[in-house]
Amino acid sequence: MSFAAVSRVLTLVLMPVLVACTAQPAPSDTAPAGTAAREDGLLSLAVETETGRHDYLVEVARTPAEQARGLMFRQELGADRGMIFPYDPPAPQGFWMKNTYVPLDIIFIAEGGRIESVAANTVPLSTSTYESKGPVVAVLELNAGEAARIGAGPGDRVIYELPNAP
Repeated sequence: MSFAAVSRVLTLVLMPVLVACTAQPAPSDTAPAGTAAREDGLLSLAVETETGRHDYLVEVARTPAEQARGLMFRQELGADRGMIFPYDPPAPQGFWMKNTYVPLDIIFIAEGGRIESVAANTVPLSTSTYESKGPVVAVLELNAGEAARIGAGPGDRVIYELPNAP
């Protein structure tokens, strides 16, 4: 079977695991200044832990195609960069690292912005699945080791406000 055919089959089979519909905006009263969309399309968000507030600029993967591709095929990811995958309605999510060259921390975010769980130091190019422990409203991908560096874990908070879809 050709690469294109295999890719189409995998996309159809894995779409329910990797993709949900539209983004769910976080309540605006929970998003302090500096956690908003920018003109370049990046979203400014923060992770609050016992070590303080840690700011990031992330891409938003809204559409099924964007969510299926994620950070695949990237050769690098800036130190303060990442990608967020919003889900509405909240649902259990599973991610894999196939075609993803950059090792990542995958942070599963429950309702209210609380971190539900963290899959730390994921293995590049692996087809192992990293799953949330329950329903989540978003998944945040950052460089591997970042969650440990800032002390992020279950119960900590991710603060962001998704702009309305264009």
